[in-house]
Amino acid sequence: MSDPTDTPPRSAPVPQGRTRRFLHLSRAVGEMAAGAAAEGLQQLARGQRPDLSQLMLTPANARRLAERLSQMRGAVMKMGQLMSMDGQGVLPPQFAALLGGLRDRAHHMPATQLTEVLQAEYGADWHRRFRRFSFEPIAAASIGQVHRAETLDGRVLALKIQYPGVRRSIDSDMANLALLARTPGLMPAVLDPAPLLERVRQQLHAETDYRAEARAATEYRARLGPDPVLNVPEVHEDHSTAHILATDFAAGVAIDRLAVGEQPQAQRDHVASALCRLAVRELFQMRLVQTDPNFGNYLFDTASGRISLLDFGATEPVAPLRVEQLRELARALRDGDEERTRAAALSAGFIGAGDAPAQVQGVVGLMLMSGEALRHEGPYDFGASDLFARVFERGRAQFFGAGYARTPPPDLIFLQRKFAGTFMLCGRLRARVDVKRVFGGEI
Repeated sequence: MSDPTDTPPRSAPVPQGRTRRFLHLSRAVGEMAAGAAAEGLQQLARGQRPDLSQLMLTPANARRLAERLSQMRGAVMKMGQLMSMDGQGVLPPQFAALLGGLRDRAHHMPATQLTEVLQAEYGADWHRRFRRFSFEPIAAASIGQVHRAETLDGRVLALKIQYPGVRRSIDSDMANLALLARTPGLMPAVLDPAPLLERVRQQLHAETDYRAEARAATEYRARLGPDPVLNVPEVHEDHSTAHILATDFAAGVAIDRLAVGEQPQAQRDHVASALCRLAVRELFQMRLVQTDPNFGNYLFDTASGRISLLDFGATEPVAPLRVEQLRELARALRDGDEERTRAAALSAGFIGAGDAPAQVQGVVGLMLMSGEALRHEGPYDFGASDLFARVFERGRAQFFGAGYARTPPPDLIFLQRKFAGTFMLCGRLRARVDVKRVFGGEI
């Protein structure tokens, strides 16, 4: 199967207006249903009994859905990205991998639409503020696309330019996604996705506020302080607006590209260990977490060995009480203590006092399994481990088969996504990381 990130970038206007966007999403659902029906008929012809949930989550349907989301961008594409990162416990790996291709390879705006945005933000003479401006985007994601520019005074900038109408479309997109969530096979019938969708809606409104992101990036940069490995590009206020965020241009490649070819083991270990340490530092020391571990948000510069951290729209402060709850949970997982893990999970809200015993046992068991690397002495070989496969199989069985009827508080889902995404990257890089040592000073 080809890597979806290998396809060349394509341009398409961002569809605007509730009706047009609803039609795009409706077509996505219709295409998935048609694909499932065709696959089901083929299985019946072979004498097999089709499973509806499996029919919906095929690689072919993933390709159909990814293509539609790439054209739509905005909230629906962001949900596709969330599914691709969090899907290790719910979605088949091939489905999650294809949706993962959305991270920075969306359709980009045609030049005419891009020019309209630049004129609206900078004025009709916008080109006079730059010595050079590249119309070819460096990356195109769910909320905006990135361009390289050089100012008249010689600064080389990355301009993150928001798609037109994205902020206005969030509420209607999320309402449409609530309908998609009822598609058979995507969610357990008893699970109410409304609280999570509402939290995502709020987060997307925050992510489309580029002035707020500029403040978050500046605060994060200050809390991180000077670091020999990690770099947070500085914000340039004089070229930033409500819909354009200007920062230092950061050289490098998305870090998951290091998994391609024969990159040195030491280099992959260096990158993975640095990002594991960062995740721990964000939670326990900085108490300010960039909760979107999209692989495209980290650039590795092979010349300097440094990692640039990008995209602070999903940056969340963490309350001291939540930090201590998660510290206790990490200690329980490190010690492999089932009773202590159950108590910590209850205190934090991963499980509830009224949850069915089967659900409680399933969640606690999944947590203990996921903590395997934390209990390992010495470097944990993520490349040789089948941990993610085991977590996927057990998580999916729990999600669909054990009366799963609630989700944890949304802030925990985003924090969990941060650590799960970081460890998934370790697996992608086939890295060896002393996880126990990374956490050691904090728990």
